[in-house]
Amino acid sequence: MKVKHPINLHKATTFIFVLALMVAYQNFSLGPWVYLSLHGTYGILWLLKDRIYPDKQWEQEVPIPLSIVTFALLSLYWVAPYILISSGTEPPIPLVAAAISLNIFGIFFHYTSDAQKYYTLKYKPGLITEGFFARCRNTNYLGEVFIYLAFAMLAQHWLPYLILAAFVSAIFIPNMLKKDKSLSRYPEFAEYQANSGLIIPQLFGNNSLSSEAKKVKEATENSYQ
Repeated sequence: MKVKHPINLHKATTFIFVLALMVAYQNFSLGPWVYLSLHGTYGILWLLKDRIYPDKQWEQEVPIPLSIVTFALLSLYWVAPYILISSGTEPPIPLVAAAISLNIFGIFFHYTSDAQKYYTLKYKPGLITEGFFARCRNTNYLGEVFIYLAFAMLAQHWLPYLILAAFVSAIFIPNMLKKDKSLSRYPEFAEYQANSGLIIPQLFGNNSLSSEAKKVKEATENSYQ
């Protein structure tokens, strides 16, 4: 069994789980519907992404017991909808609007940066220093944090924030540092690292590598004209 199988199962069943909570607690107010829309759609988009441009790190084979543990850990993300729906609290409209906006930004950063990474490495392996990765080395993780932060906002409870912090500390950051260690084999990585943030975009400063990448791209395009 591959790592992606319990992950995909969790994404696929999130819509069903949240809808079942709404039925069980007879809570069909605005908050639960918005949550169902955001988290359910996120799961469907994840499955589409896995079909169109899969992440090779999720292709690793793992034992079935580890797959069960993986699914159980991911199920901690279901605490947010459980709290929201079971408590019957109604998030204020401004909070709902803010959560939707944050979620849209998260979806955009997460899926588009993953697409750039996949297709760039498919046709030109190497260090990616332009586009979504010009100022941030892990734009996909930044997007994922935005997504789950939006879900926590709708729950209006401290526990989903704590769970997100645990995932960031125990999984996201170690994976980002592991990626940095792997990318350090490229001679230009030191300069790229100095001009980009690990997860928070470094908005100021001159990213000469990104500028050079753009020049090469323009020269390539001009050669075909």
